Amino acid sequence: MKILVIAVGTKMPSWVNEGINEYVKRMPAHIKLVFKEIEADKRGGRDSEERSMQREGRDIIAAIPKKSLVIALDEHGKEHTSMELAKKIASWQSCSMDITLLIGGPNGLSAECKAMAQELWSLSKLTLPHPLVRVFLAETIYRAWSIDAGLPYHRE
Repeated sequence: MKILVIAVGTKMPSWVNEGINEYVKRMPAHIKLVFKEIEADKRGGRDSEERSMQREGRDIIAAIPKKSLVIALDEHGKEHTSMELAKKIASWQSCSMDITLLIGGPNGLSAECKAMAQELWSLSKLTLPHPLVRVFLAETIYRAWSIDAGLPYHRE
Protein backbone atom coordinates (compact mmCIF):
# COMPACT_ATOMS: atom_id res chain seq x y z
CA MET A 1 0.00 0.00 0.00
CA LYS A 2 1.25 3.47 -0.85
CA ILE A 3 0.20 6.61 0.96
CA LEU A 4 1.18 9.63 -1.12
CA VAL A 5 1.01 13.09 0.45
CA ILE A 6 0.96 15.88 -2.15
CA ALA A 7 1.74 19.21 -0.49
CA VAL A 8 2.03 22.72 -1.90
CA GLY A 9 5.29 24.38 -0.94
CA THR A 10 8.95 23.55 -1.32
CA LYS A 11 12.11 24.31 0.64
CA MET A 12 10.81 23.27 4.03
CA PRO A 13 13.02 23.81 7.08
CA SER A 14 15.29 20.86 7.91
CA TRP A 15 13.25 19.98 11.01
CA VAL A 16 10.25 19.25 8.79
CA ASN A 17 12.08 16.68 6.69
CA GLU A 18 13.73 15.21 9.80
CA GLY A 19 10.34 14.84 11.48
CA ILE A 20 8.72 13.27 8.42
CA ASN A 21 11.65 10.90 7.91
CA GLU A 22 11.42 9.74 11.53
CA TYR A 23 7.89 8.44 10.95
CA VAL A 24 8.52 7.20 7.41
CA LYS A 25 11.33 4.94 8.65
CA ARG A 26 9.09 3.55 11.41
CA MET A 27 6.46 2.40 8.92
CA PRO A 28 6.49 -1.26 7.88
CA ALA A 29 7.89 -2.21 4.48
CA HIS A 30 4.42 -2.95 3.05
CA ILE A 31 3.24 0.63 3.67
CA LYS A 32 5.11 3.28 1.70
CA LEU A 33 4.58 6.80 3.02
CA VAL A 34 5.80 9.26 0.37
CA PHE A 35 5.71 13.07 0.31
CA LYS A 36 5.65 14.97 -2.99
CA GLU A 37 6.06 18.74 -3.04
CA ILE A 38 4.30 21.00 -5.54
CA GLU A 39 5.74 24.45 -6.07
CA ALA A 40 3.58 27.21 -4.64
CA ASP A 41 2.29 29.72 -7.16
CA LYS A 42 3.91 33.13 -7.01
CA ARG A 43 1.68 35.59 -5.22
CA GLY A 44 1.23 39.29 -5.61
CA GLY A 45 0.78 41.54 -8.58
CA ARG A 46 -2.49 41.34 -10.46
CA ASP A 47 -3.10 37.67 -9.77
CA SER A 48 -5.84 36.92 -7.33
CA GLU A 49 -5.55 34.36 -4.57
CA GLU A 50 -8.25 32.35 -6.34
CA ARG A 51 -6.22 32.14 -9.56
CA SER A 52 -3.14 31.09 -7.59
CA MET A 53 -5.17 28.35 -5.90
CA GLN A 54 -6.48 27.18 -9.28
CA ARG A 55 -2.98 26.94 -10.76
CA GLU A 56 -1.73 25.03 -7.71
CA GLY A 57 -4.82 22.83 -7.97
CA ARG A 58 -4.01 21.91 -11.58
CA ASP A 59 -0.49 20.88 -10.53
CA ILE A 60 -1.85 18.84 -7.62
CA ILE A 61 -4.43 17.07 -9.80
CA ALA A 62 -1.75 16.25 -12.39
CA ALA A 63 0.32 14.56 -9.64
CA ILE A 64 -2.50 12.32 -8.34
CA PRO A 65 -2.01 8.69 -9.41
CA LYS A 66 -4.85 6.92 -11.17
CA LYS A 67 -6.86 4.47 -9.05
CA SER A 68 -6.02 6.20 -5.80
CA LEU A 69 -8.42 7.14 -3.02
CA VAL A 70 -8.09 10.93 -2.72
CA ILE A 71 -8.43 12.67 0.63
CA ALA A 72 -8.23 16.46 0.82
CA LEU A 73 -7.18 18.13 4.04
CA ASP A 74 -9.56 21.00 4.65
CA GLU A 75 -10.62 23.03 7.67
CA HIS A 76 -14.26 22.06 7.00
CA GLY A 77 -13.53 18.35 6.66
CA LYS A 78 -14.42 15.58 9.09
CA GLU A 79 -12.28 15.16 12.18
CA HIS A 80 -11.27 11.63 13.16
CA THR A 81 -9.93 10.07 16.32
CA SER A 82 -6.75 8.02 16.18
CA MET A 83 -8.84 4.88 16.67
CA GLU A 84 -11.09 5.78 13.72
CA LEU A 85 -8.06 6.37 11.49
CA ALA A 86 -6.60 3.03 12.58
CA LYS A 87 -9.77 1.32 11.31
CA LYS A 88 -9.58 3.24 8.03
CA ILE A 89 -5.95 2.26 7.45
CA ALA A 90 -6.76 -1.38 8.22
CA SER A 91 -9.63 -1.23 5.72
CA TRP A 92 -7.40 0.31 3.04
CA GLN A 93 -4.71 -2.30 3.64
CA SER A 94 -7.19 -5.15 3.29
CA CYS A 95 -8.38 -3.73 -0.04
CA SER A 96 -4.81 -2.97 -1.19
CA MET A 97 -5.87 0.63 -1.83
CA ASP A 98 -3.37 3.39 -2.51
CA ILE A 99 -4.18 6.67 -0.81
CA THR A 100 -3.38 10.23 -1.85
CA LEU A 101 -3.67 13.01 0.73
CA LEU A 102 -3.74 16.63 -0.47
CA ILE A 103 -2.35 19.61 1.46
CA GLY A 104 -3.08 22.99 -0.12
CA GLY A 105 -1.04 26.16 -0.13
CA PRO A 106 -1.49 29.27 2.04
CA ASN A 107 -4.97 29.85 0.59
CA GLY A 108 -6.04 26.22 0.79
CA LEU A 109 -7.08 23.80 -1.93
CA SER A 110 -8.88 24.69 -5.14
CA ALA A 111 -12.54 23.79 -5.52
CA GLU A 112 -11.49 21.24 -8.18
CA CYS A 113 -9.21 19.43 -5.73
CA LYS A 114 -11.94 19.29 -3.10
CA ALA A 115 -14.51 18.11 -5.65
CA MET A 116 -12.38 15.20 -6.82
CA ALA A 117 -11.62 14.05 -3.26
CA GLN A 118 -13.63 11.13 -1.95
CA GLU A 119 -13.16 12.44 1.59
CA LEU A 120 -12.41 15.77 3.26
CA TRP A 121 -10.45 15.59 6.52
CA SER A 122 -9.74 18.21 9.12
CA LEU A 123 -6.68 17.59 11.27
CA SER A 124 -7.71 20.13 13.89
CA LYS A 125 -9.92 23.10 14.55
CA LEU A 126 -6.71 24.99 15.25
CA THR A 127 -4.88 26.83 12.49
CA LEU A 128 -1.64 24.93 11.91
CA PRO A 129 1.39 26.15 9.94
CA HIS A 130 1.92 24.18 6.73
CA PRO A 131 5.35 22.81 7.68
CA LEU A 132 3.96 21.47 10.96
CA VAL A 133 0.98 19.89 9.19
CA ARG A 134 3.35 17.63 7.24
CA VAL A 135 5.04 16.30 10.38
CA PHE A 136 1.72 16.06 12.22
CA LEU A 137 0.20 14.08 9.34
CA ALA A 138 3.17 11.68 9.20
CA GLU A 139 2.87 11.06 12.94
CA THR A 140 -0.90 10.63 12.69
CA ILE A 141 -0.54 8.00 9.97
CA TYR A 142 2.14 6.18 11.95
CA ARG A 143 -0.01 6.29 15.10
CA ALA A 144 -3.04 4.89 13.26
CA TRP A 145 -0.95 2.07 11.80
CA SER A 146 0.63 1.30 15.21
CA ILE A 147 -2.83 1.01 16.80
CA ASP A 148 -3.93 -1.46 14.14
CA ALA A 149 -0.65 -3.39 14.50
CA GLY A 150 -1.11 -3.61 18.28
CA LEU A 151 2.07 -1.69 19.12
CA PRO A 152 2.25 0.09 22.50
CA TYR A 153 2.86 3.51 20.88
CA HIS A 154 -0.69 4.84 21.40
CA ARG A 155 -2.23 5.26 24.85
CA GLU A 156 -5.95 5.66 25.49
